[in-house]
Amino acid sequence: MFCSSCGQSLNDTANFCPACGEARAVLAEAAPIVSLVEPALAPALEPAPASAPVAVEPRYAGFWWRVLASLIDGILSQIVSFLVALPMGFILGVAMAAVADSDAIEAVGGLLGALVGMLVQWLWYTLPESSSWQGSLGKKLLGIKVTDEQGQRIGFGRANARYWGKIVSTLTLGIGFLMVAFTRRKQGLHDIIAGTLLVRA
Repeated sequence: MFCSSCGQSLNDTANFCPACGEARAVLAEAAPIVSLVEPALAPALEPAPASAPVAVEPRYAGFWWRVLASLIDGILSQIVSFLVALPMGFILGVAMAAVADSDAIEAVGGLLGALVGMLVQWLWYTLPESSSWQGSLGKKLLGIKVTDEQGQRIGFGRANARYWGKIVSTLTLGIGFLMVAFTRRKQGLHDIIAGTLLVRA
């Protein structure tokens, strides 16, 4: 109990305020305003707990996005292979004309074209996928990136593992490629081998 005149704390049996002498009739049975307000304000004054960061699942490049990227890359890389092999084959043919017949020149030219095609295909994928582009030209045009399983840029070694892993995907009668349509993160067998993901920017 408190005195309504001076706020002095009083005994429940007191008839007069010992501080100001006010009669009990005007004593108030109310706690100081501050003691009532502070508990009510306490929750509002406490800082809100920091919310935990929410992991956002990337948009994986699905089967048909990959097919389209492969078609674009296949056409463009064949054009580049032809443009590289044509002058080399011409020079080789002229150099061999004096010592070999046309059949031999044609056979050597075919072998040269196959080797150039393999070299261009290998570099077409491994170099840009391990570069800041993070993808071949076909993937770049479609906004697709190659990353490791933590979403980071891959190196040349992992790009090679992914490229040569496609041989395994092919030897499984193409099932390694079809796995893209059924796995949770849209990974082909070669992606699982290399530990890579294809994500859409």
